[in-house]
Amino acid sequence: MRHAYRVDTVRQAEAALMSRLPEGALMQRAAAGLAAAVAGLLQRVYGARVVLLVGSGDNGGDALHAGARLCRRGARVDAVLLAPDKAHKGGLDALLKAGGRVADDPYQVLASADLVLDGVTGIGGRGGLRPDAVPLARAARGCGAPVVAVDLPSGVEADTGEVRGESLRADATVTFGTYKPGLLIDPAHEYAGAVRLIGIGLEPYLPSVPDAEALQHADVARLLPRPTAESDKYRRGVIGVVAGSVRYPGAAVLAVAGALRAGAGAVRYVGPAADAVIARFPETLVHGWPPAKAGRVQAWVVGPGLGDGPGVAEVLDTDVPVLVDADGLRALDPAAVRARTAATLLTPHAGEAAALLGVSREEVEGARLASVRRLAETYGATVLLKGSTTLVADPDPRRPVRVNATGTSWLATAGSGDVLSGLTGSLLAGGLEPFDAASVGAYLHGLAGRMASRGAPLSAHDVADAIPRAWRDTAAP
Repeated sequence: MRHAYRVDTVRQAEAALMSRLPEGALMQRAAAGLAAAVAGLLQRVYGARVVLLVGSGDNGGDALHAGARLCRRGARVDAVLLAPDKAHKGGLDALLKAGGRVADDPYQVLASADLVLDGVTGIGGRGGLRPDAVPLARAARGCGAPVVAVDLPSGVEADTGEVRGESLRADATVTFGTYKPGLLIDPAHEYAGAVRLIGIGLEPYLPSVPDAEALQHADVARLLPRPTAESDKYRRGVIGVVAGSVRYPGAAVLAVAGALRAGAGAVRYVGPAADAVIARFPETLVHGWPPAKAGRVQAWVVGPGLGDGPGVAEVLDTDVPVLVDADGLRALDPAAVRARTAATLLTPHAGEAAALLGVSREEVEGARLASVRRLAETYGATVLLKGSTTLVADPDPRRPVRVNATGTSWLATAGSGDVLSGLTGSLLAGGLEPFDAASVGAYLHGLAGRMASRGAPLSAHDVADAIPRAWRDTAAP
C-alpha cells in the first residue's frame, strides 16, 4: 500500500524527527537520496551538466545540497537563484565549496543542461508559479533535458492535486518520507512523471491512517474473493444486472461480460436486451420485469445503457448493495440514496459527477479530490470517480481516499465503463464492502486494459476478456 499525507501532517512528523537528530541531518538525508536518484538518471555523473532551479526555503536547500554532492562526483553544477537573498545559506555554501557555481545567465546554462533539478517551490507552494519563475520554467521544459522535481513539481498543490496556475512539468519526482496526495491525484499526478520515494525516517511519526492511499498487487490479492471447497454458484455471489435498452443493448452485454469475468457465481439479467445478452452469454439467467421477481441476488448493478427506461428506483428499493452507473445516475435523488438500509456505490465519470453536484465538468476535473469527497458526503454513498487516476471515497470522511492509476488512456473507449460496472458489481456480490469492491474493481479494470492494449487501441470486449489474466497476475504469489 502506498500512503500519502497532507502537508501539515508531514510537517509535524518532520518536526518530531528533527528534534531527535543533529541540526541539518534530515536535509542531508534527503539530499543524499536526491543526489543518488539523479545520478541514476544521468548514468554518467562525471562531466554531466546539471542546472538547479533554486527557490527560497528548504526545498531549494535540498537541491543545493544534492548539487554539492553531484559536484564532488565530477558534475558541473550551476544554480539559478530565483530569490538570491533568501536562498538556503547552508546549501549554497556547500555547493560553492564543492565547486558549483551561481549562474550569471540562467538561459545559457539551461540551453546546455543534461538535467534540470526543480527546487523552486516545495510542498507548501500554492497557486502556481510566481510570474518571475514562469519564463525559467518554460525554458527548462524547452531545453530538452529531463526535469527532476524535488519532493513535488513546482506550482502544483500538494494536498489536493490541483493545478491552479502555471507549473513545471517534471519527467521524474523524488519525494521524501512519504507520498503527498498531489503526487497520486490528477491533474497534479500528470506533472510528476515517474515518482521515487526516498525514506528519511518519517514512518514512526506519521499517523496510521493516511489522507490518501493506493493499493498494490499484494493488497488486491488479499481482497480477491475466492471460492472454497463448499462453494456453489449461489455462495460465490449472484449479481443482478438492470442495464441496456432497445437503443443500447450492447451496454447490457458488456456489463454482464464484466460480471461473468470477475468471479460471480451467477448473473441474473433484467431488461429489454435479453436476446442480445443470451446470444453472447447463454449462461446468464434472464428474468422478466420487475427486478424484485428475479430471485435472490447479493448485489445489483443498474444504469448502463438504460436510456430513459425504468429500473433505478426499483433496484434502490431492494435491501442489498447497489451499484449505480451511467444513465442510472441521471436525476438521482440524494435523499433516496441516503434512506437506503444497504450500501450504495456510485460510479460517475467527471461529466456525470458535475451533473450530480450541479457544477461544471471543468470544476470536477480541476478539483477531483474535493469533488469525490463532496459526492460521498452528499449522497451518503461510496463514490468511484472515473478518470486517468480513479478515486474512491467512502461516506465516512475519516477513511482515506483510494487512488488507482493502473489504467491506460486507451480505456477511454465506448463500453469500458459498462465492463467496470459489471466487474465491480461482481465483487460486491462476492462479499467485498463497497469501498474495497470499488478499489479492487478499478485496479483490475485498469490492469486488464493495459494487458489488452499493450500500447494499441482496444475495445471494451478486449478489456472484459483480459480480466481473468489481470486477476491471475494480481493473485500470483
